[in-house]
Amino acid sequence: MAKTLQYYLPQKGENLSSEDLLGRFLTWTEERGVDLYEAQENAILELFDDKNVILNTPTGSGKSMVALAMHFMSLSLGRRSVYTCPIKALVNEKWMALCKEFGPENVGLSTGDATVNMEAPILCCTAEILENRALGEGAELNIQDVVMDEFHYYSDRERGVAWQVPLLTLPQTRFLLMSATMGRTDFFEQVLSNLNGKECVTVSSKTRPVPLDFKYSMTELSSTVQGLVNEGKAPVYVVHFTQASAAENAQNFTSLNLCSKEEKAAIAKEIAHFRFSSPYGPEFKRFLKVGIGLHHAGLLPKYRILVEKLSQKGLLKVICGTDTLGVGVNVPIRTVLFTQLCKYSGDKTAILAARDFHQVAGRAGRKGFDDIGFVVAQAPEHVIENAKLAAKSAQSGKKFVKRKPPEHGYVPWDESTYQRLIASPPEPLLSRFEVSHGMLINVLSRKTDGCSAMRKLIDDSHESARRKKELKGRAFQLFRSLVEKDVVEFVKNPQPGMAHVRVNLDLQNDFAMNEPLSLYLLDTLPKLDVESPEYALDVISLVESIVENPDPILRVQLRKARDARYAELKAEHAEYNKLQEELDKVEYPKPLREFIYTTFNEFADEHPWVGDLNVEPKSIVREMIENFDTFSGYVKKYGLTRTEALLLRHINYVYKVLTQTVPDTLKNDELLEIQDYLDEMIRRTDSSLLEEWEKLKNPEFVAEDLAPEKAFHADEAANDVTLDRKKFVASTRSRIFSFLSFLQKRQFGEALDLLAEDLPEGVLLADAEGVPWTEKRLEDLSLEYHAEHGNFRLDVEGRSMKHTVAAWTAENLKIQQVLQDDEELNDWEVDFSIPLSDAREAGMPLIRLDRIGTIL
Repeated sequence: MAKTLQYYLPQKGENLSSEDLLGRFLTWTEERGVDLYEAQENAILELFDDKNVILNTPTGSGKSMVALAMHFMSLSLGRRSVYTCPIKALVNEKWMALCKEFGPENVGLSTGDATVNMEAPILCCTAEILENRALGEGAELNIQDVVMDEFHYYSDRERGVAWQVPLLTLPQTRFLLMSATMGRTDFFEQVLSNLNGKECVTVSSKTRPVPLDFKYSMTELSSTVQGLVNEGKAPVYVVHFTQASAAENAQNFTSLNLCSKEEKAAIAKEIAHFRFSSPYGPEFKRFLKVGIGLHHAGLLPKYRILVEKLSQKGLLKVICGTDTLGVGVNVPIRTVLFTQLCKYSGDKTAILAARDFHQVAGRAGRKGFDDIGFVVAQAPEHVIENAKLAAKSAQSGKKFVKRKPPEHGYVPWDESTYQRLIASPPEPLLSRFEVSHGMLINVLSRKTDGCSAMRKLIDDSHESARRKKELKGRAFQLFRSLVEKDVVEFVKNPQPGMAHVRVNLDLQNDFAMNEPLSLYLLDTLPKLDVESPEYALDVISLVESIVENPDPILRVQLRKARDARYAELKAEHAEYNKLQEELDKVEYPKPLREFIYTTFNEFADEHPWVGDLNVEPKSIVREMIENFDTFSGYVKKYGLTRTEALLLRHINYVYKVLTQTVPDTLKNDELLEIQDYLDEMIRRTDSSLLEEWEKLKNPEFVAEDLAPEKAFHADEAANDVTLDRKKFVASTRSRIFSFLSFLQKRQFGEALDLLAEDLPEGVLLADAEGVPWTEKRLEDLSLEYHAEHGNFRLDVEGRSMKHTVAAWTAENLKIQQVLQDDEELNDWEVDFSIPLSDAREAGMPLIRLDRIGTIL
């Protein structure tokens, strides 16, 4: 087995020069059979000469190898390095790759969704994570080397500030900026040299290792795909600009003949033990079985990772994805097929920017596999159809009616548009610096004078003098609002050069204000009635009102609400005009609607910085909590199978605000239990990254030629979810109440599905005596209880901890859940067991239903 880079790291006591380390790195490349390109070699030499480097070379030209060299040098010298990029999927991929080269003990991960080994000497993180740490610690941050991949995101309207902040705040850090579409770099050379005093060089090349062949297609999309596969030009990456169109075409392509029987068998073998456990899993699996992958942000991370792995093994012929797959994710592709050349950018539909086009087209051609990569652009669908009709008309002499272009989401393009994109250079990168509450909180958290640091940050930003003046005015408004709400406080008798203001010490250690309206949340929470039985749910409603709207979910909620209201009006025989008038009033659920709007208007009147920001009341997480919904149950209820990841992200956003922004002093026991419920739901739905971490920690992972004493043995106790007994019982209770909610609503099939999710494949769903659980059996028991007591209670009293008896043994946690009835006889129980070894392995409680009946 080939040696990893970890093998070449200096041993304890070894003191190697940069030249020695360069020699070791080059030895490793030779042993791997890697012939460095000229640009790679030049960039690596400059890095080992301790310079900043801007690497502006085409996709597929080995920029990752240069980043590896920087990490190797940094780790060898006892420094800390960071790899950062815009896409979580790419961060995850690089993390796993770096773990394999340097050992998992040396590599950490932080994406906002998952955090593993955060203080490792190499950290893989999204740009926002690095931004927050740079703002909070500045020159004191223990990071000496940073790789910023896909650096063209500096110009992104929403996220560009995250790419600029490290270039303003980390004078102790050396940078490697990488992108295939940088444009001019002289400005950034000067910025980096001024920042850290080190020379900065740009290494650029126009030469692609695998040249591209461009073609314009006038055949229908499915025919184009089949033709490319037949011509041996697979894998084909079919580029879409909406998730819905990617999923729709994945379905359409299942009728094509893409794989042989042998190839289908190889795929089936590879995915045999993968758990397609979410509602979209079966459909996703069906695509894979015929050689079609689907890859977009609406999919759970575990499914995207599976597509990447199958692609890397050459098992998929077609991948239907959105344009985000063009951002560096390691999916080997021979052909890039654009379904269109226009894109909706958030405010209008326009022809693709040259940078976006080149970024995606550059994915074509696999180094080491292909002599040439293919880029194909489809003509507009109606143009192709009209050409076919014209050809038929020429033969038959019959006239035809021309197909019209789409009315929405379309601007015309033709082959000349395509040629212009091919020839156009990337647009210049533009500064997108902004000031926010989150930025102020981070900077004011410094031990030194945060106010001076904030002024310097704006002065050093890459904005015009006029724009800097505007930013200073906004920063002062935001600062004043933080002082008024006691989020920050003045320090009495500060030492010279030290902080004059600081974040309130009563707030939790990981306090954050990452949402633009976090301050409104803090201002309004004390206005809720803590004694109200709805207090915990009302806190959730306030939290949901300040996070971004997941519009596809809200549209489905609105449709269901309108359908229900329509049925009511029809039953009342309402006139048509009255019916339409009433339907127009229907909204998706908005708990605390009037309270939220009233308090926000008052808040906005006091705070001019609010500007166009607005609260957006909604009830997604609250509805899940009220109904004890599981993730899968909620997806099925609203038909969200194609946007599962959107729901998971919303739950994650709410969970983060609840844990980091809502002060601990305002959390009662019920709210803390909700916090655990959300944590458990996120882990249960997709723990793919944690599973990868566990695999990498396995001592069997260590290369054969490494000494046994170098094997990484993780502290298993740190990952044992059963050790925190209070939290483990809370997570178990969340699962139990989801099950009981199904029973209460007589949804016996869903109740069995929940229990089955927690069982290993092939294990019988049965009670403690081995008698199978069936819908009929659950129904009979429910009828028996109902005849005696009516419905059992799942309100605050019904969920009280005093009705849960937990007993721990060496092998199991036993839970006796007493059912509450209105007469308070409380003489029935539901008994569960939770195998502790299974829970440790899964990282969550897996419940077994042992018994339902009267208390023994």
